[in-house]
Amino acid sequence: MEKFYMNLALELAKKGKGRVNPNPMVGAVIVKENKIIAQGYHEEYGNNHAEINAINNAKENLDGSTMYVTLEPCSHYGKTPPCVEKIIENKIAKVVIASLDPNPLVSGKGVKKLVDAGVEVVTGILDYENKKLNEVFMKYIVKKVPFVIMKSAMSLDGKISTRTGESKWISCDESRMSVHKLRNEVMGILVGVNTIIQDDPELTCRLKDGKSPIKIIVDSNLRIPENSKVIKDAHNHRTIIITTSSAKESMVKELESKGVEIIMAKLKDNRADLSDMMEKLGQLNIDSILLEGGATFNFSAIEEGIVDKIQVYIAPKLIGGKLSKTPIGGNGIDKLKDAYKIRDMNVQMVGEDILIEGYLNESEDKKCLQV
Repeated sequence: MEKFYMNLALELAKKGKGRVNPNPMVGAVIVKENKIIAQGYHEEYGNNHAEINAINNAKENLDGSTMYVTLEPCSHYGKTPPCVEKIIENKIAKVVIASLDPNPLVSGKGVKKLVDAGVEVVTGILDYENKKLNEVFMKYIVKKVPFVIMKSAMSLDGKISTRTGESKWISCDESRMSVHKLRNEVMGILVGVNTIIQDDPELTCRLKDGKSPIKIIVDSNLRIPENSKVIKDAHNHRTIIITTSSAKESMVKELESKGVEIIMAKLKDNRADLSDMMEKLGQLNIDSILLEGGATFNFSAIEEGIVDKIQVYIAPKLIGGKLSKTPIGGNGIDKLKDAYKIRDMNVQMVGEDILIEGYLNESEDKKCLQV
């Protein structure tokens, strides 16, 4: 029954998707005498953790009960008091945990406090499933840089636009809705300035009650048009432009007066250093980014090693044309042995389109998902 109750806790955890960043999604189920007596999940960043919500939702005495929780209860003061103290105070006899806290500074400390207080602890139940659900947190809490998902939509013959540049719409309605759901879940959406110049996108979430991500534009020389939609909307939605010392100071001040946040990244090959950019965004507590760049920027991101996961929507259409753009441009690679390999792929239908997902970086945060 441990997996059954932990599955329920994982389903509860998913309810916090897009609302708890940069915290993890966590769910908790409390069982007594083979009956569920309370449930809870982490609902919003800064509010009670899942364990506290479950305890507060209990309608009967918790003495001798078992708590199933998807992540090791915290043992330190942060935005909220330590959860382990409430567990001990309510005389919960056993705690079953999916995953230990990945933060090496605190991992295992919650378990130790519980054990020292006489609470029975079991760990590792649906550990893989929880780490997969919280792959963003699993990277960010250790590396302090955002988890990046590169999304693209293309035709069956690998084109993202016609030879004239027309690209709306290659993917179907269901695929576009899926992308807006993802925009609702991540903290930031990232594009290069060429995308702004060519397409003038809004970069918002169009779901009812959806949350629009922070708009992040890489613009090394501040070429962005001041009448672009993202600039006009900067006072309403947080907008960040990543630039360099090549930018004119007068343009920096002008954009700041319009509500834009300017971040100076290091120069690398006459453009913004993307690795430096990621570190600076991580310092702003931005834990996840959806990259919707053009072909050239996409290759730069892959080349710099900042992309963790890819999502490619493939529409049942043929476009053709040697001048039609592909999802990945730039210089490309010279030899097939140097090709960037995609791992752990998942394929599914979204409307009439095929969605392929996979992982690009074989980093430490990715290895933690392996069984």
